[in-house]
Amino acid sequence: MKKMLSLFLSFLKIGAFTFGGGYAMIALIENEFVSKKKWISQEEFLDMTAIAESTPGPIAVNSATYIGYVTGGVPGALISTFGVCLPSFVLIYLISLFFDKFLALTLVSKAFKGIQACVIYLILSAGFKLFKGMKKDPVTIVIFSAVVAGMLAVSLFSLNFSTIYFILISGTVGIAVYVCSLIKAHGKEKK
Repeated sequence: MKKMLSLFLSFLKIGAFTFGGGYAMIALIENEFVSKKKWISQEEFLDMTAIAESTPGPIAVNSATYIGYVTGGVPGALISTFGVCLPSFVLIYLISLFFDKFLALTLVSKAFKGIQACVIYLILSAGFKLFKGMKKDPVTIVIFSAVVAGMLAVSLFSLNFSTIYFILISGTVGIAVYVCSLIKAHGKEKK
């Protein structure tokens, strides 16, 4: 029961104090569950991030559900998901009641400009932490470099290219490299 309460409060805190969506939450989730609580390993966290990104739904909800399930089964998944969603739901509900008046406040618009800079930092921080935790084999480095170059090209030239394509292409390359390594290992066994 204590672990369930800890899961709920941890994800409630992450959901309440993270602006910028799921990508901004990645660094906080890693800090909370890998570094502080040590409930999952760095490798599990990298796998969770890949799964959460490549499955339907918001990455924050997918991450919360995964960590909750790994640490507390189905009840843990439900509690974690509820905890991460509750602050956003309450905040959006309250904002919707006063939306027009809320946006007209100068203080609010200035606060959001400051928050945008923080969100960029959180997303970059999460990206660098994930990259540091990855195995640095040639395939990973080539895929990472190609994705970064592709993202920069898309941004610089204002092209419309969905991140889904980056995920599909990278996944396909990963599978192809894996299949090639299996074929190569099978060939060595026959000799």
